[in-house]
Amino acid sequence: MHPCRLQFFRHTGSRCQCCALPCTVGTRCGACLRNPPAFDATIVATDYQPPIDQLVLALKFGAALPLARLFGDLLSDAQITAAPDRRDWPDLIAPVPLGPQRLIERGYNQALEIARPLARSLTLPLSPRLLVRVRETGAQAAMPARQRHKNIHAAFVVPVQAMASVDGRHVGVVDDVMTTGATLHEVAATLKRYGARRVTNLVFARTPPA
Repeated sequence: MHPCRLQFFRHTGSRCQCCALPCTVGTRCGACLRNPPAFDATIVATDYQPPIDQLVLALKFGAALPLARLFGDLLSDAQITAAPDRRDWPDLIAPVPLGPQRLIERGYNQALEIARPLARSLTLPLSPRLLVRVRETGAQAAMPARQRHKNIHAAFVVPVQAMASVDGRHVGVVDDVMTTGATLHEVAATLKRYGARRVTNLVFARTPPA
């Protein structure tokens, strides 16, 4: 294994199977036991901390699109490590969608760019339009944790043409960073309202606890 991968992408510490934060006792952390999120599991490649944070920002805001392949490949490794039995994998992969205005401003959806190589590596179907963001939301990173759930509430729907792809399925939701989990909770809650059996987050970097 390359030394950089050993240093930054090989974490032996135990994580909560639900939210992927450090967890030393059991398989779920106390927060997920007290207030279970709508998603069922979270798989991450690394933590959002230096120098990884600069790679994420380069993809998200600097159009460093070649990084998406690296992120996708590392997430593929993380998925295989977390679930060696393919029967436990998602049935399909979907990115967290951007709103139309944000997509115009940025020119691409970084979650979709990561999802493409991830889906290829895992040989899973990619559904870029499984979810639609029906209203623009403020940037989650600029808000205190308590405001993020309100900001993102009811922001997503499953369009009519995608409903059959969700009902009874295990959906893997791809994003670049997970901080409070508010966006991914809302995405999972939306998918489950449309009949998803299980939702697993596939997130490149997890923000460590403060």
